[in-house]
Amino acid sequence: MSKVLHIIKERCPQSHLCPSVQVCPVQALSQNGFEAPVINHNKCIKCGKCSNFCPKKALVFIEE
Repeated sequence: MSKVLHIIKERCPQSHLCPSVQVCPVQALSQNGFEAPVINHNKCIKCGKCSNFCPKKALVFIEE
């Protein structure tokens, strides 16, 4: 099993620019307008910076 980043959209307010997008060191998160971020799993290095930075805890790692 490995951990995979997921977005819990019910926790994401989707009313502002996502602050977690800016902290990703490999640009694995992107955002269209104020929508919930989109994860590029091919770029994600699973560092946890985005999930630790998200004030709503909408970005979480799940074991798969």
